[in-house]
Amino acid sequence: MSPKNVIFKKTCKDKSVGVFMGKRDFVDRVDSVDPVDGVVLIDPEALAGRKVFVTLSCIFRYGRDDMDVIGIAFRRELYLSTRQVYPPLQDREKGVHTKVQAKLLRKLGNNAYPFFFEFPDNLPCSVALQPGPHDAGKQCAVEFEIKAFSAESQDAKVRKRSTVKLMIRKVQYAPDMQGAPPSVETTKDFVMSDKPLHVKVTLDKELYYHGETIHAHVNITNNSNKNIKNVVVSVDQVATVVLYSNDSYIKCVDIEDSGDSVSAGATLQKVYKLLPLLANNRERRGIALDGKLKHEDTNLASSSIVKDGVLKEVLGIMVSYKVMVKLIIGGEVGLEVPFTLMHPKPEAGRTFSAPDLTCPSDLVPSFTSVSLHFDFLAAGSEGEVTMRATRF
Repeated sequence: MSPKNVIFKKTCKDKSVGVFMGKRDFVDRVDSVDPVDGVVLIDPEALAGRKVFVTLSCIFRYGRDDMDVIGIAFRRELYLSTRQVYPPLQDREKGVHTKVQAKLLRKLGNNAYPFFFEFPDNLPCSVALQPGPHDAGKQCAVEFEIKAFSAESQDAKVRKRSTVKLMIRKVQYAPDMQGAPPSVETTKDFVMSDKPLHVKVTLDKELYYHGETIHAHVNITNNSNKNIKNVVVSVDQVATVVLYSNDSYIKCVDIEDSGDSVSAGATLQKVYKLLPLLANNRERRGIALDGKLKHEDTNLASSSIVKDGVLKEVLGIMVSYKVMVKLIIGGEVGLEVPFTLMHPKPEAGRTFSAPDLTCPSDLVPSFTSVSLHFDFLAAGSEGEVTMRATRF
């Protein structure tokens, strides 16, 4: 028996246009990005002679849509591509690029038309900065959206009732190969001491998955006459907003204030364990998170991997991580060890579905000519429905 496929569907309010997609996460492999494909189902009577267009857009949002200061909106469109899907500009068969599209067209009938977009290689991944507990409006984020609408022409005024939007994500997964375990060491001389302080910090590996414990091996040889009063080890997230100000936000996402001391002439060898999790940082404003869909939870943002030659200035929000080791000696001696934090690649054929929720009766498929049989899994706001097709 073939595995079930998850199909995402959303319909506009006047029932003229509906969007069907086989996935909403599109993988950036650095040298290439998954193309965006789907099918639009139209109702010719509801269209009343209007055309149907589909757009793929990437938006950087750093304020609410209704905010406007001296004519400057707090959003920037990084990318926009538009396709006319009805009346079709080419034969339907030529517009089919994937097996999911072909299966949807067979099931949905003659009023279904395919669409297909390819991402440019210089767009950021979906990431957002966590708002504070009392912040209102939309968060600072890089977002991707598929929009289908009916209108007399591409440039004509579009009615909201004739528009349907479906959020998608551009994501990156961990590379197959591990890098060498990162290691940093330093030697500190003091004016009133004949011998130096030597510190070495090594991680057990370079790449960690979300939810994995980080082991920081700290080796301190204190030949100086100074006493180390405390050793503080932390994981810092660095989120650089490169689009509008190049600001960097450094947030500690896990810390171990050990209280360890190292007297003059002594040594310390210890492994410190750290676990950076969103669960321990949910109330903290400005922490970078992976982009999420409405019905899903998310996690700390994954490290950004950038293709060589791509200008970082257009990449929205860049995220990196480092282990910080601070020695308190009256002053402070610090070391930074960078590492990568990402998700592993999903297993082949594995699908991720939303938690079970009750589906309101007014969110059932609105095109009576469709012969698909669906088991509803989840319903979001604005008529968004996640469905699992049982016959594909």
